[in-house]
Amino acid sequence: MDLKVIRSNLRGGGEEWEKGGGERGEGRERERERRLGNLRSFTFRELHVSTDGFSSKNILGAGGFGNVYRGNLGEGTMVAVKRLKDVNGTTGDSQFRTELEMISLAVHMNLLRLIGYCKTSSERLLVYTYMINGSVALKLKSKPALDWTMRKKIAIGAARGLLYLHEQCYPKIIHRDVKAANILLDECFEAVVGDFGFVKLLNHEDSHSSEKTDVFGFGILLLELITGLRALSLFLDYYQLNETLVEVGKLHEELKVEELVDRELGKNYDKIEVGEMMQVALLCTQYLPAHRPKMSEVVLMLEGDGLA
Repeated sequence: MDLKVIRSNLRGGGEEWEKGGGERGEGRERERERRLGNLRSFTFRELHVSTDGFSSKNILGAGGFGNVYRGNLGEGTMVAVKRLKDVNGTTGDSQFRTELEMISLAVHMNLLRLIGYCKTSSERLLVYTYMINGSVALKLKSKPALDWTMRKKIAIGAARGLLYLHEQCYPKIIHRDVKAANILLDECFEAVVGDFGFVKLLNHEDSHSSEKTDVFGFGILLLELITGLRALSLFLDYYQLNETLVEVGKLHEELKVEELVDRELGKNYDKIEVGEMMQVALLCTQYLPAHRPKMSEVVLMLEGDGLA
């Protein structure tokens, strides 16, 4: 069933009850309450206190959807609190609850887990598990550098998370913003895909994004893992993107991948494995979306004998 149909059905159930439509509307409302029952409902005060008044010193990340803050719930329980911005007047109660259901049902070891939420007349906040090792983007710029084995592990973990969103959860979820800053690392340096699902809360439903948009972003992520984020500086100019990817492909064909490898790795990497990962990256970033592989195919390639 299409997500819009699900929303329509849920919205219709609410309207039916409000009009005295009877037991069916009440039953649907109870079912929605049950589904949200595994999420904790926080008060705004709780989250305000836990983040020291949303202090700038607790900002973990910032983006178009709002800031993410480190929160301390007491007794050593740390959380990440995303305070959505520009939601006043754009996100009705029914839509917010529907999106919460969708996100909360997406449970996988390589997906960031939503543990709670807060909703007031003017605020929408999402509360997630805290990832102690931050994002891949930060780790690639930090010392000591991530070793090659860790980079392979991150690539495979992130791919599995996206595979689940695209092909194994219902309704499927398109991330729309796959990048190193949105791939987080837990205490074991397992890759965890964050910032998925809630994009629709801010009226981005009409986006032309598809699974293949995510696949392209994942291809860029692979290049960042190989190059150590130099890919970002190369791709700042959109019109140079295709030319850059052609050059990467040329170096790959000429077996000169070492020219692209992050210098922080020194000689501590497997040239064959780098070439294999680069091949997957090039497949993922093909110009025509139809030519890009599905994430299930990407996972199979990354889990092949050479990389896994």
